[in-house]
Amino acid sequence: MSDQMHHDVLAADHFRRSRGLWRWLALLAAIIAVLALVGRFALPQFAGGEHIARVVISGTITTDAARSRAIQAMIEDDTVQAVIVSINSPGGTTAGGEELYEDLRRLSAAKPVVSTIDELGASAAYMTAIGTDRIFARRLSIIGSIGVLYQHVNAGKLLDSIGVNFDKVASGPLKAEPDFDEPLTGAPRASITELVEDSFAWFVDIVAERRGLSRAETLALADGRIVTGRIGLQAGLIDAIGAQHEALDWLESEHGIDPQTSVVTVWPREQNELSWIGDLLGKSARSLFGFSSETPVMLDGLVSLWQVE
Repeated sequence: MSDQMHHDVLAADHFRRSRGLWRWLALLAAIIAVLALVGRFALPQFAGGEHIARVVISGTITTDAARSRAIQAMIEDDTVQAVIVSINSPGGTTAGGEELYEDLRRLSAAKPVVSTIDELGASAAYMTAIGTDRIFARRLSIIGSIGVLYQHVNAGKLLDSIGVNFDKVASGPLKAEPDFDEPLTGAPRASITELVEDSFAWFVDIVAERRGLSRAETLALADGRIVTGRIGLQAGLIDAIGAQHEALDWLESEHGIDPQTSVVTVWPREQNELSWIGDLLGKSARSLFGFSSETPVMLDGLVSLWQVE
């Protein structure tokens, strides 16, 4: 190969590499521009002035570090005049309910916090409500279900019928117990019962404390029953019948907050016309790095949940 031909090949290869680099740089610049645009339009629709923050709690409650950070940000944000917690949930994990309750108690120490229960506010969702300063529910809302649940499935007979046997080596007699191919009896049952009773006792105590009820009065309501908002009001589980309108009236009468103050949903962040772009880019990035685009919700073994699916 002549020197000229060798030079031409090198030049062509350099050109291809250079063109590929510029294509990647152009793509990166486009992504940055789109992210900036999404960020601009994804911000809550207020100009940074005083507002009432809304926290929406729906679906199954679990621990959530991002939610805790959002609540901490509200505590530190002087433009947040009050917080409305909008609840529509059957409950969730005991740890998730505890975390949310504690976060709301810290928030309540900094500014007025009121909750509204829509269709459902049971178990860990009711635990959430009592973390606020005042609870509103509709007359026909479902509330209550004060209690803790541990479910165990014994598939031993099924496994025997198909000839499957499980064995294990454990460091102690209660390690990985109860097993799903055995009945929940003996020491494993006693251990789980102690776990449930300890969690239940804490739940009962905070209901009694927050609702101004005696422990005996609370225990009478803590058999897992659900009640309507109207019956819950008579029993002392909620403060008043109402929804956001009544919550705003209460914030005005008790804390002098103008009911015309803008109410801005800060958790979860409201979706808008351009939010799908950020979601698409986020999913693409996770796929690029080999992560799943879907995050499954896993419940721990101990739940405070009405009607477990």
